[in-house]
Amino acid sequence: MPILSSAKKALRAGERKRVFNSRRKTDIDRKLKAFRKLVAAKDKAGAEKSVPALYKSLDKAAKTGFIKKNAASRLKSRAMAALKKIS
Repeated sequence: MPILSSAKKALRAGERKRVFNSRRKTDIDRKLKAFRKLVAAKDKAGAEKSVPALYKSLDKAAKTGFIKKNAASRLKSRAMAALKKIS
């Protein structure tokens, strides 16, 4: 357990960030999974509709530093490549 007041504050801040980060991670995972499921089912219209939400969650994660900018770009690029394959 932390002894210094600054260490106690850092512990509280870390707990808050953990909640935000876990929420961000589940959001990205859900949207990626839904998109990949639509691509596997060859549902082009549904996959195209889910792209903006996927992009939004990836861009927000990159903006807040949850994932790196290039990681978000890579995931978006692979999503579009998968979408292009089914058309």
